[in-house]
Amino acid sequence: MTSSSNELVSVIIPSYNRASYIDAAIKSALDQTYGPVEVIVVDDGSTDGSYEKLQQWEERGKLVLLTHPERRNRGQSASINLGIQQAAGSYIAILDSDDMFAKEKLADQVAFLEANPETGMVYGQGHAVDADGNFLFKVPGDGHQELSDPNRLLLDCYMALPGGSLVRRSVFEKAGLFEESFRAGQDHDMAIRIMEATKCAYLPKLAFYYRKHDDAISVKGLERRWLTGLEILRRANERYPYTRSTIRKRKAVLQFRLGQTYWRERRKAKALPHLVSSGLLDPTRALKVLIGREQV
Repeated sequence: MTSSSNELVSVIIPSYNRASYIDAAIKSALDQTYGPVEVIVVDDGSTDGSYEKLQQWEERGKLVLLTHPERRNRGQSASINLGIQQAAGSYIAILDSDDMFAKEKLADQVAFLEANPETGMVYGQGHAVDADGNFLFKVPGDGHQELSDPNRLLLDCYMALPGGSLVRRSVFEKAGLFEESFRAGQDHDMAIRIMEATKCAYLPKLAFYYRKHDDAISVKGLERRWLTGLEILRRANERYPYTRSTIRKRKAVLQFRLGQTYWRERRKAKALPHLVSSGLLDPTRALKVLIGREQV
């Protein structure tokens, strides 16, 4: 699928202490087969030399470099929001500073959205890679289908965001921006609100490379992630008519993950109430876990 569109795409890259990876991320956005593209990098108060690298890119006219007042660290959500607010494009793509776009990502996804005006967001497959770029696994796996059902997304959190997606700017105007009070799970929260606001589609083509390494945000702060998940669930339940089954099963998952986190930290007294709560909320799944029919 190729695009004859000349609509501007704004690529937003939030960056914090990614000196080892930021050049590759920027290059992947600049090397797209689609144009026109503007690249906006928001530095979130980096102290590892990556800000100086970004200044060099800006001096060469390759990107727009933004910072928060006094170069303060305000978190990934605030950085993405600043980029979106300054973007001029009709389409918004977000790229984590340690990930990389596939070369045809924007061309494929712009063409899809141009051909499907009722769709507000499209996303593709990601290839997880290690710190050295070696392939690990696919996200989502082959055969994945998108039903554009918020219930399914709230429950399973399966979507490869943000790097895999392309979103119409108008969708953010309807769904709102990233929640700046969240320092974990903000990508899931945003994906849910987008799907509540518009039709979403999956294009089964490679869209980006998702880097898995020890310093990744997603492997830090598990307690905070699951507690934030409970707040995301509470807000979702107030905002949209999810089924009672979806709310109950998602709460069971989050209670289990919290209990599992505490248990692995040897905080067993704190873990047990969450594990019991999870079993009561979804006894069928709990039984499958106990007898080994489902891996966790």
